[in-house]
Amino acid sequence: MVADNTLYELLGVESSATDDEIKKAYRKKAMQHHPDKNPNDPSAHQKFQEMAHAYDVLSDPQMRSVYDRGGLEALQAGSGPGGMTHDDIFETLFGGGFQFGFDFGHGGGGGPGMRSRQNKGEDTVVPLDVTLEDLFNGKTIKMTMEKEIICSVCTGTGARTGHKPKKCSRCDGKGFTFASNSNGRNSIGMQQVMCTDCEGAGVRLKEKDRCKKCKGECTVKEKKRQEINIDRGMGDREKIVLAGEGDQRPGVPPGDVIFALRVAPHAAFQRAGQDLLASVRITLSEALLGFSRVVLTHLDGRGIRVASPRGKVIRPNDAIVVKGEGMPVRNFGAPGATQARGDLFVVFEVEMPDADWLKSVDVSALEKLLPPRKPPMVPAPAVVQDVRYEPTDIAAFGEGDEEGWEDEHSDDDEPECQTQ
Repeated sequence: MVADNTLYELLGVESSATDDEIKKAYRKKAMQHHPDKNPNDPSAHQKFQEMAHAYDVLSDPQMRSVYDRGGLEALQAGSGPGGMTHDDIFETLFGGGFQFGFDFGHGGGGGPGMRSRQNKGEDTVVPLDVTLEDLFNGKTIKMTMEKEIICSVCTGTGARTGHKPKKCSRCDGKGFTFASNSNGRNSIGMQQVMCTDCEGAGVRLKEKDRCKKCKGECTVKEKKRQEINIDRGMGDREKIVLAGEGDQRPGVPPGDVIFALRVAPHAAFQRAGQDLLASVRITLSEALLGFSRVVLTHLDGRGIRVASPRGKVIRPNDAIVVKGEGMPVRNFGAPGATQARGDLFVVFEVEMPDADWLKSVDVSALEKLLPPRKPPMVPAPAVVQDVRYEPTDIAAFGEGDEEGWEDEHSDDDEPECQTQ
């Protein structure tokens, strides 16, 4: 006679139930009380955890023996003796995340009448450095990549022909065992740990039975030539996915190889969406009298000529826009159609003559040609002071006060909040 029937009653089985009867009972109860199937039942989650706890104990011979002799008091108090969540148990029973759905007439990997969700291998993310020219013109990059593939000799078993891995006797093929764990105050619990004999695989293979090609690893390295196509108009941090080109593992679909574009700053252009911005320096003569010349080289190597007519004065930071000379717009129009593009914005910087130029000209004649100086301020202030000055960089504005501001307004000086 067992010391406590509580866990057996939770699963609806007798204390003499076999392992197979316990597993079937838990599957039935779990489907009935799963929280995803009972969204309006606030107690569904608690019921499900209690059944997961019961199955965790009764499905393991060692834990079941401890329970039968001493009842719940002999087990660890809390979330469960093995540290397994209800999702962990579903992973063990059904081979993946829980999904409702029925497949009559097919046993499937997750048990009668239930579909299991097959996991996917890990994706491999590779940063790919590109230039703005690459994104403007498009580019194909060829590279050799190395990945793990299923061994062709043993087809992923890791064993020589005629041999196969055997279930680990220590963990009974589960990949984990239970170890005692002290919780303080003389309380002893059980903790789930990876089986050290099979290193969590659940199976073991003798050294002499291992595949000669993969050495029992089930996979081997392979080098493959890949082409990565960068479409015109792609953006920074955009991803290019090579589906199914990740490392292979037995029984699991391979993941993807994902190239994440990383665009370096450009010396002449800035990008915002599909628009481009460039800064062009012109002389004072060009700003006042007009010009016609190539002002910049575009990302595809074309020279961009700009003509400013006489009589049009260009001031510092004046801007113009050239329609349709920005970045290409991706996925535009039908195949073969002309690809739309953003706009090119040009900001003019006016270069002032230097001191050497001023020394080389007739200043009196130049003064007669230039606009007159500003007249004196009217009315003049009562006090006028002559000051000394020195050249500086406007970027230094405010730097001298930052340290003093931080000291004056430090957190230590803030008044404490008082509560009533």
